[in-house]
Amino acid sequence: MRTEKEKALDTYLAAAARTGDRQALGRLAERWHPRLLAHAYRLTGEKQLAADTAQEAWTDILRDLPSLDNAAAFPAWALRIVSRRCARSIRGRQRHRAGEAALAREERHGAETDNEPETQSEMATIGRAIDELPRRQRAVLALFYTEGLRVAEIAAAMDIAPGTVKTRLMHARNKLRARLEGETT
Repeated sequence: MRTEKEKALDTYLAAAARTGDRQALGRLAERWHPRLLAHAYRLTGEKQLAADTAQEAWTDILRDLPSLDNAAAFPAWALRIVSRRCARSIRGRQRHRAGEAALAREERHGAETDNEPETQSEMATIGRAIDELPRRQRAVLALFYTEGLRVAEIAAAMDIAPGTVKTRLMHARNKLRARLEGETT
């Protein structure tokens, strides 16, 4: 979760980059590329597609940054660009992606059952439960808890209505609760 200092730094860097400051742009990219890449991965489920999509998103970000009116909105704005790029990529590769994702889940599930000790840490259990959520719920959950974005910021980042964000959060929490309670009983 980003602190107030980090938010202020991001706002400053976005404002400076918007005016053409190359050093600020470099620092902004250094700070935000891993987050944008992680967001792309949450949405696509494929490392290479996520890397390609995040890189393409930077092209859009660099092109449109001078027109960003509110530098404080950079995180949601950049995440939204990534979300749109991911949606475009997913639409184009939907059939291929579905087959690969099914295979990857089977391989991951097989590896989990073969290699895990009987007693698992709570974080590993929660991580697996999160991995089983639908990708859209995973993305909203991660933006809310990991990135510390508010519902309105997530809505802007994912280009969906705030009510949809709340619904996805509710369903994700309910599924996690049911899954985790089922494992403890």
